[in-house]
Amino acid sequence: MDALYEAGIRAAVALQAGPPWLEQFWLFLSSQLDPNSIYTVCFPLARGLDDRVSFMVLWIALVAEWLNVVLKWFLFGERPFWWIHESGLSGREQLPLRQFPITCETGPGSPSGHCMILGAGLWPIVTALSREVSRSSRSRLLRLIPFLIYVLLLVAMGLSRIFVLAHFPHQVVTGSLAGMALGWGLQRWPPNFLKCRFFLGMALGLLLSALALHGLATAVGLDLDWSLGRASSRCSDPSWLRPETRPWASLCRVSGTALGLALAARHPLSRGAAQELRGLEPPLGSAVLGLLALELLHKLPKSEDSALWYLNVGARYALGPVLVGSLLPQLILALRRLRGTP
Repeated sequence: MDALYEAGIRAAVALQAGPPWLEQFWLFLSSQLDPNSIYTVCFPLARGLDDRVSFMVLWIALVAEWLNVVLKWFLFGERPFWWIHESGLSGREQLPLRQFPITCETGPGSPSGHCMILGAGLWPIVTALSREVSRSSRSRLLRLIPFLIYVLLLVAMGLSRIFVLAHFPHQVVTGSLAGMALGWGLQRWPPNFLKCRFFLGMALGLLLSALALHGLATAVGLDLDWSLGRASSRCSDPSWLRPETRPWASLCRVSGTALGLALAARHPLSRGAAQELRGLEPPLGSAVLGLLALELLHKLPKSEDSALWYLNVGARYALGPVLVGSLLPQLILALRRLRGTP
């Protein structure tokens, strides 16, 4: 395994030796297309295609993120920014490697969450775009363009994760393949997005099962939090250690999103209201309004207390689906009707 890790370090050295403009591109990808962006950017923008597509983005992403956390716990994957020190490689030879503010993630490294969750969450959007293209053209090549862009984006994301020393090459490859497989598989068996109890059960089940797995592992002597100490001791700047990268932050996001889907199922937008909304406003307009609403929601300050911070994260992601999928469209309709009243 050390030989595989060392080969990954050589790949990171080669990437960091590239031109400065490419460095900015890698940093942009890793920082702007993190797992959080699936919930706050891709989800509202997907409403421009179809409400069902947008909810599928959330459903697939939350399953992928939960599975990613569990796999990271039990695969015990290293990260390059601490492995070069723990292995003694940095002491044996001078390595021209740099850390960045987005390098110091605190969870284990395998598989890559950025690649896995992005690959899974974008799958419904890519297939929807391919269907839209097929309606206007019979060209098989044109229908494949969304998938080509999707693959290129995953390759670029993988290279960016290697560049910032967050992952080894084999971790981004396995993450990308797992994400594509999950996206393909979960889209074939979609849930009923009007079943509130199903998503309530998922919110509780995903959180409690993660707590149970963590507790059982601790009881048999496995330290699933081993990566926190390594990240803290090997990060160049302690201020780069962000709580958003901890596994429990991911689990709060997952459970909160599932709860949000339950709330959206409890207060759905009627078919008539959805048709009226599409007649009044272009789909892109609703998508942009949803994007701005989520941006404001997630810009609100968080508590400094650890327990309240996690509760705050879960609450924000619970509000997202019902805000974008139900409350905001109903508000738009109410305002339009009010304007139209003589």
